Amino acid sequence: MADAEDKESKTEPATDKKIRDAIEKGNIPVSKELPVFSSIVALLIILVFITKQNAANLIGKLSIFLDDPRKFSLVTGGDATLLIQSLALEVGRFLTPIIVVLTLTGLTSSILQNLPQVVYERIRPQWSRISPMAGWSRIFGKSGFVEFLKAVFKFFTIAIVCLLLLKSEQYKVVNAMFSDPSLVPEMILTMAIRLVSAVSIATIVLVAGDLIWARFRWHRDLRMSRQEIKDEFKQMEGDPLIKSRLRSLAQDRARRRMLAAVPRATVVIANPTHYAIALRYDRQETSAPVVLAKGTDLIALKIRETAEKHGVPVVEDKALARSMYDHVEVDRMIPPDFYRAVAQILFYIFTRSK
Repeated sequence: MADAEDKESKTEPATDKKIRDAIEKGNIPVSKELPVFSSIVALLIILVFITKQNAANLIGKLSIFLDDPRKFSLVTGGDATLLIQSLALEVGRFLTPIIVVLTLTGLTSSILQNLPQVVYERIRPQWSRISPMAGWSRIFGKSGFVEFLKAVFKFFTIAIVCLLLLKSEQYKVVNAMFSDPSLVPEMILTMAIRLVSAVSIATIVLVAGDLIWARFRWHRDLRMSRQEIKDEFKQMEGDPLIKSRLRSLAQDRARRRMLAAVPRATVVIANPTHYAIALRYDRQETSAPVVLAKGTDLIALKIRETAEKHGVPVVEDKALARSMYDHVEVDRMIPPDFYRAVAQILFYIFTRSK
């Protein structure tokens, strides 16, 4: 009941994050019928383009061993080794194209569905893979029922195709018993090609349907409940309380860094109690004064206190302090609009110090 209720609550499509996580874990939509179809196509290619010519070459090579075996010496073990190597070479030449075609079609069927990737999660031992209950649910569940229907469809399709083909070729099969035996392999090859072609055409519908079903089932299994979407959003955005705490810590670090820079200031421009801006000006460092710290209320008072403690001049200018506070940034030079007013203050400080 809990599983049923859980599935009923999952009414929302999967988010992009959940889809990415599923793909990274190897949970991808896979059609089991496409590799089977690719094998049938590979068999058809082999029968049409490879078997006839390669079989003739192989038979021609092997006939030498039967027609005149006295040409081959088997006096020593080395002679037997050479004979086995030559036989293996001929058989290898016959099998290599077949293996290559089967491999290429198999890889193609896999790449067409999903790009290959290494996923260690797929090989990690999991109890569900050997659990009798999990296996029972897979066999007798909806997925198992679908697989059963596909197997029934394939069985009847292949059976009907074979019956129709044999019925149409029955007279040729009977006549072959009274014809030249050398023509029998050609007839069998032709019938095999027709049979495989018919089966491949008949299973195209099954493969197309299975591809659609695999994608549909995959998206259905990844569906999420509204609560899961909310939890994922919180996880991506971060807990508001944690974000607020991190923001507070960052502000505290920034304040400490500003106050630590105040002793290097050239002047502090202040509104008596509400605003304070610490500036540093050195012709060899920058072309304009740089803001080392700024603050309001308690921070402003702390800046003034630190400046007075380290002998940094504090100039009170209410209008300038308030105006600069809204337009300057820490660790940056002041805007050109304030050059004249700040220059007058610096000139006053430099002349007074002399």
